[in-house]
This record gives sequence, structure tokens and C-alpha cells, in this order.
Amino acid sequence: MNMIVCVKQVLDPEAPPAKFKIDPVTNNIVPPADVPPVISPFDEQAVEAALRLKDIHGGKITIISLGINLQRDVVKKPLSMGADELILLEDPAFVDGDSWSTACALAAAIKKIGQYDLIFCGRQAADWDAGQVGSGIAEILGLPLVTIARKIEADNGKIRVEKVTADGYEVVETTMPALITVSNELGEPRYATIKGIIAAKNEEPTVWKPGDIGIDAAKLGAAGRRLKLRKIFQPVHESHCEIITGADDEDAGIKLAQKLAAAKLL
Repeated sequence: MNMIVCVKQVLDPEAPPAKFKIDPVTNNIVPPADVPPVISPFDEQAVEAALRLKDIHGGKITIISLGINLQRDVVKKPLSMGADELILLEDPAFVDGDSWSTACALAAAIKKIGQYDLIFCGRQAADWDAGQVGSGIAEILGLPLVTIARKIEADNGKIRVEKVTADGYEVVETTMPALITVSNELGEPRYATIKGIIAAKNEEPTVWKPGDIGIDAAKLGAAGRRLKLRKIFQPVHESHCEIITGADDEDAGIKLAQKLAAAKLL
């Protein structure tokens, strides 16, 4: 079974909010110098979903990551977990894309790879939380799509997926090739082994530029955006505390009840 997993390098979502700053001129997040990037957690679970199928059926897992200045120790983590190959779409042309231009680039890379049975993506990225890239890839490639998967089984050219719903899950069956987005209900991804970490360190990724995947740079990154970001800002949370006093506890209680009634909280 040949599987492809799309992963994204993001700023650590567990970092304190105070670490993040907004540049009002460029309308971008200023990357904190002391917050290292990580693989988006949902994407790690997508890697785990592919590895579970590989454990049962064998095959090959190819990882694709897109961006610029990708840190090798970060994007190699899926290799240390058990994936087989790493392809990086790394070029300034890929920078500042939206869901559409990112999906176009990843779909072009997948077409170049050629043979695959399943494509996995995280249900959404941990930075923008849009949850659109996986669906976009499926649409561009004309593939069946199942989103928010918590369990995946393969048998006789078909894939059976437990898809998370608001009140439980539903079971969906489709033919391969297909694209599946994976949710955290799948369970924790496995730890990398010492052997895997050493092997990943010695593995050199394949780096593709726009010309390598046969796509016009005008469709990539900022040039290919279809979404216009008007403003990004940090929300301000304000609180106000008022101490209610009175001649005694009973008087204070009456005044408190009057305040709550006036605020229509009683």
C-alpha cells in the first residue's frame, strides 16, 4: 500500500499567547525567537494513521511538507516515527499562500509522485485552523474524500472509516485511491525510536521547486491567493471587579441582589 501524508511545520501551539506578536504593517505574526516550530499535531496523527495501516498491510509512506526555511529536525520527525521518504516543497514562491494555493502545490506534487492508494492530511493545521487544504487536494485530484477520521481500515481495495460527528461517529466506506483527514480521536501518535531518529538524521529529503512539479509560480504562495486577509489581531480580554459593601452582611447581600437584578442576571 502506497500512502502519502501531508504535514505542516507550525509554531508550537502550546506556547504562551504572550509570546506572539502581530506586525500591524505586514499584517503577519512575528515568529517568537525562543519558540521552536513543531509538526502540526493533527498532522502527526495523520502520520500515525498511515503507520497503523503500514503495520498491517506493509507498503511505503511518503511525507510531503511545504514552506520555506523548514527545520530538518522538525520535518524529519515522521521519518523517525517510521515513514519512508520525505519530499519538501521548499522555495520562496510557496510563502504566504492560502488554503487554495497550498492545495494546488501539494496536489501538483502528488501528481508527480504518481502511484498512491491513500493520502492523509490532518483535519486542520494548528496555526490557522482552516481545515480546507485536504478537501482542496481531493477536489483538484478528483478523489473521494472522508474528513475527521478516528479509525481507518483497508480491505480489498476499499477503505472503511469511522468519521467523527457531533453526537458520535458514522461509518463511511469508499474505494481507493482516496483522501482522508485525520482527527485527534484517532489517538496519540507513537514515539520515535532511537533507531528511527538515527536513521532519519542520515536521510536526506528530496527538495522540489515550482518547476519540478510543473506548476506556474503565479498559482503559488502569495501570488496564487484567493483569500484576502483584512486584519489579524490579538484579542483583548478585560475584566472589572466591584466589591459590594454594606452596613452588615445582610445589607451587602441586598445590594448585591439589586446589582444583579439591574444587570438582568437574576
